[in-house]
Parts: sequence; C-alpha cells; structure tokens
Amino acid sequence: MDGTGPVHPSLNSSYLPNALGNHDESDEEDEESEDQSLSASLLPQNSPPPLAVRYSPEDSYYLVYIIFFLMGIGSLLPWNFFITAKHYWLYKFSNDTHHSGNEEQHSDLSDYFESYLSMASTVPSVLCLILNYVFVNRVSSRIRILSSLFVILFVFAVTTALVKVDTSNYRMGFLVVTLISVAVVSGASNIFYGSIFGISGHFPMRISQALISGQAMGGTLSALASIADLAIAKDVTNSALVYFLTADVFILLCIITYLLLPKLAYSRHYMACSSPGGMSEDEGAGNKIPPLRPILRKIWLLGLSVFYVFSVSIMVFPAVSSGIQSVNKDSGSPWTTTYFVPLSCFLLYNVADLCGRMATAWLQVPGPTSKVLPVLVLCRSVMVPLLMLCNYQPRDHLLTVVFNHDVYPVLFNCLLGLSNGYLGTLPMIYGPKVVHRELAEATGVIMSFFLALGLAVGSALSVLIVHYI
Repeated sequence: MDGTGPVHPSLNSSYLPNALGNHDESDEEDEESEDQSLSASLLPQNSPPPLAVRYSPEDSYYLVYIIFFLMGIGSLLPWNFFITAKHYWLYKFSNDTHHSGNEEQHSDLSDYFESYLSMASTVPSVLCLILNYVFVNRVSSRIRILSSLFVILFVFAVTTALVKVDTSNYRMGFLVVTLISVAVVSGASNIFYGSIFGISGHFPMRISQALISGQAMGGTLSALASIADLAIAKDVTNSALVYFLTADVFILLCIITYLLLPKLAYSRHYMACSSPGGMSEDEGAGNKIPPLRPILRKIWLLGLSVFYVFSVSIMVFPAVSSGIQSVNKDSGSPWTTTYFVPLSCFLLYNVADLCGRMATAWLQVPGPTSKVLPVLVLCRSVMVPLLMLCNYQPRDHLLTVVFNHDVYPVLFNCLLGLSNGYLGTLPMIYGPKVVHRELAEATGVIMSFFLALGLAVGSALSVLIVHYI
C-alpha cells in the first residue's frame, strides 16, 4: 500500500498492515476507502499521532497483566463452578436427598442436567453480546463491567443460600430456579467478558493473552476446588457451601481489582491513546453503533474459527466427557469412582486448556491470514466421535464402546483442552489487531459474540449427542 490512508493496526500490534494479507494494492485501497467512509463518524478528527508511538510506560510489577489475568478467571469462574459441582447437582436432583454422602445417585433430571445447563447458559449469552455491541459506544465499559459483576455476585449469593435449603419436594422447581440463575449469570458474564476483552484490544497483545489464559485458570481452580471438597468434606452440602462461597469471594476480588485499574499509569496511557474519553469517561465514546461491515471484512475468517473451536468443545465438554466412567468402576477404588470424572474430565481438560492458551504468549503460529489455521480448526471435529466411543454411561442407542480403557478419555480430554486453548486463543487475540485501533473494542465484542454463538450451537448439539448415545 502507498502512504495515502494506511490501515492503522491496534496499538503495539505484532502484525503490521503489510503482513495481514496478500491482496492486490488496488483492492486494499478500495477496501480502505470504504472502511474509512463507514467508520468516519466514529474516528476522532485531526487527532495527533498516538502518544503510544512515542512513549510507552512500563507495566510496573506486571500489575495490569495480573489484573487482566484475574478478570479472565472471573469471567468464567461462575460457569466453571456450576459445571464442576457435579456431586452437588446429583444430590439435589436425585430421588433421595436425605442421603448426603458422596455416592452418585441418578435421576432423569441429573442425567441430562449438564445439557440443560449448557443450553441455559449459551442462548442468553448470544443475546447479551448483541446488546453489548449495540451499546459499546452508548454505555461506558466501566458501567457495563461493574453492573455485570454485581449481578453475578447477587445471583451467586442466592445460589449459595439455596445450598442448605431442602429441595427434595420440589426438585423441578429447583431446576427451573437453577437454570434461570445460570441464564442470568451467563448473560452478565458475557457482557463482562465482552467488555473487558474489548478493552484489552487497546493494549499490547500480551494483555489479551493474559485475559484469555485467565479463563482457563478459572476452570483449573474450580476443578481443584471441587476435588479438594470431595477429599475433605464428608457432607455434600457443606462441601458445596464452601465451594460457592469461594466463588462469591473471588467475584468481590474482581470488582476491587477492576476499580484499581484506572489508577495505574500503564492502563491510563493505553486507554487515553485509544479513545478520546479514556477509561474513566462515563458517557462512552459516542452514541453511534460501530460499523459492522468493515470489521467483519477483516475478521470473518478469524471469527468463524473461534465459532467452530468452541462449538466442537462444548458439544462434548462437559455433557459427554463428564459422563464417561472408568471401565474399572466396579472395583470400588476411589480413583475409579469418586475421583475419575473430576480428574480425567474437568482437571485434565482445564489444565490442558490453560497450557494451550499460555503457549500463545511465546508461539503465534499460524498467523492471522494463514489458511492453515482454519484447517487445523476443522480437524478438531474428530474429537466428537472419539469421546462418544469411550465408556460413556448410560448408553441407550450407541451400544458399542470402542475405547474400552481408562487411558483413552484421559488422552482425548487432554487433546481437546490443548487444542481448544491454542486454536481458540490465536484468532481471539488476532481479531482486535487487524482493524483500526479505534474499532478495537467493538472488534473484541464481535469476537466474543462468535465465541458465544459457537457455545450456543455446540450446547444445542450436545443435547442431541447425549440422546443419541
């Protein structure tokens, strides 16, 4: 491209315009002129060169990195605590809630609860992310983030209070209340994550990577907490009470650390360079909806990659993977009964997911325009039949168990998590870096929408898969 109207990548992007594609020069100029005309009302007029080009402060003690990492943990912590409290839900939805031990008890509600949970969480997520995009320039990110965190805290406090309530006589009513709570928490969590990820697009790429890695750490911590509760607590309700109280405390920590963010020079610098009002502005950047077409033209393939990665993952995790039992369950060993699912499903998946996401801090291959990236994403489809053919129970239609050894679900869950972390993170951090820096926040919200849409489609398909098995 020539110097007349270059595409400005997001601040401190690792990818420059000439590395983003191999299009003809004339096509780039036509596309650029159309993009500028569509987004002209959003871009500051006659603005000076960004201060970040001339001066970049240090992230003292990595405080901003740590805060975004904590925000990542908090964005998925409620969902992770809901899905990993498997023994608590089995107890609540069993036909005998007067028995409070850790032995698994099943009912029609408990057998399909994970699928109901996935559907209740993902459908409102998509709607809330659409609203988040509409209001990205009308309501400040500060208001969106804090309000969503307080909603999550309130609903989780109600969930914690219900732990000690005897629901044996109205299990269906408790299911409805739980699913409504999940829907509200999921919607608020996605507004929170979409907003905070949009903000991270103004920062160097490592901040976006910290946020996404924090999500996997949230899953790992919740899995570890679940295993610790199983090992220590004798009563399932006492275990769940401590478990959910931990989530309440961490949500409070997220609120406190977010309030500290505008006080740090590093974060003030990048937000001030990227938006006229900066981080503390209460009115938002303007009153207009960001232009969709120029953003989608840049990120459509990255968005579809994110969509398919998370769609495949939620098809089988946790609805299928948490139903895979040890082939030696009758031995009575604690490993094959109490700890097999928490370890082989939740912990290993989340640790592998964390490793995949953390790897993107050092390795970013394939690049944002590489055709290899969508090919690798499509290859993950094989994980669905592999997990279906493990020892999932109960089986009503697909009676054959091909992978009749405990090592197979362990291996498949590790591959599922590792590929989800790496191939899901790359397009997410690329997205805000291939558009105008003024559109980075809106692009982050759109990438979050693709993620949530993938989860919604995958969760709907997970119900069909469970019934097919």
